[in-house]
Amino acid sequence: MRDTGLGSAVVHQAYARCAILIFVSLGAGLAQNTPTGPDPAFALQVVVTDRSGKPFPGLEEEDFKLLDNKRPQKITSFEAVRGSNASQLPPTEVILLLDDVNSTITNVAFARQQVEKFLGRDNGVLSHPMLLAFLSDAGLKLGSPSQDGKALIAELNANPAGLRAITRSQGVYGAGERLHLSLNAVAQLIRAEGAKPGRKLVVWISPGWPILSGPGIQLSARDRQGTFQQIVVLSDSLRKADMTISSIDPLGAADAAQTRTFYWKEFVNGVKRPDDAQYGNLALPVLAFQSGGRVLNSSNDVASEIAAAVSDADIYYVLKFQTSPAAVANQYHSVEVKIDKPGLAVRTRTGYYAQP
Repeated sequence: MRDTGLGSAVVHQAYARCAILIFVSLGAGLAQNTPTGPDPAFALQVVVTDRSGKPFPGLEEEDFKLLDNKRPQKITSFEAVRGSNASQLPPTEVILLLDDVNSTITNVAFARQQVEKFLGRDNGVLSHPMLLAFLSDAGLKLGSPSQDGKALIAELNANPAGLRAITRSQGVYGAGERLHLSLNAVAQLIRAEGAKPGRKLVVWISPGWPILSGPGIQLSARDRQGTFQQIVVLSDSLRKADMTISSIDPLGAADAAQTRTFYWKEFVNGVKRPDDAQYGNLALPVLAFQSGGRVLNSSNDVASEIAAAVSDADIYYVLKFQTSPAAVANQYHSVEVKIDKPGLAVRTRTGYYAQP
C-alpha cells in the first residue's frame, strides 16, 4: 500500500481497526461454517481450457492426475459436465456482481453498460440461470435467478448505482471500511447462496478492495492469528458452498500497468501458519485464483471478459477423492490437477484446510 502521509501512530490505529473490521465481517458472518472435521469425499470442479481460453470437452477420467500435497490420489468419482445437461448435477448458477464500493462512478457506469451488453447477446437468451448482485454502502442486494437477459437488463436499470461517502473513501481508514464492506459481502453471498444445491459461479466486476499489505506494514501476532482464522473459514466456506469466484477489473486498459493488476500474485500461495497471514491473502483476485476462477484485467471489452468467465459453467469436470484426517487443526493441503496433453490448461481449487 502507498504511503498515506499519516503519522505512524495513526497508521497503527487504522490497521488495528482494519483487523477488527475483518474479524467482524467474516468471523460473525460465517461462524456457522467454521471447520469441524475431515471431509470423507472431496469434490473438485475442474475447468480445462485450450490455447484460446475456451473450455475443452471430451476428456476422460484417465486423462487426469490428481495430487494432494504432491502425493498422487485415486479419483473415486468422475463426471464430465456439459452445460445444463449434466445427468445428476443441478445447473450452475451464475451471479453477476456489480461493485460500487471499490470503483468510481465513471467506472461503475461503464461496467453497467458492459453487463447490459453481455445480457443482450443472443437476443437475451441465457444458457444458465443468472442473478444480479449490487454492492454499495448499504450492503449487498441480491436479485432472483433468471435465464431472460432482457428481464435482467430491466432489473439492472431499475437499480441505480449506489455511491459511497467521499469522506469515508479517503486514507487508511477509508480503505479499511471498503475492505470491511467487501468481505462482509462475501460472507453474505455465501450465506445466501451456499445452501442452494449445485455449483455457483460468481463474476465479481471490480478493481478489487484494498490489499493493505506490503513493505513496512507489520501486523501484530494477534492480528495475524485472527487473519489466519478468517482465511481458513473463508476458504472452507467457499468450498462447501461450491462457489467459484472470477474477478474482472472494469478499469480495462487504463489499469494495465498498475500495481493492482499483478501485486496480488504475491499472496496466492496457501497460508500454512498464522505467522504468514497477511490481509493480502484475502484480496479479490487471490480468492478468485484459489477458488479456480479467472482473474481478468487490462481489456476494455468487459462484456467479452464476462462471457469468458461465464463459459466456465459450460464445460467442466467433477473429480472426487478421499481425504484423510489431519494431524493438527487447520492443516493446509495443496491440490493440483494435471493433464498430459499439450496446449491445455487446468484451473481448479488450489488447496484446502484439513481437520483432525
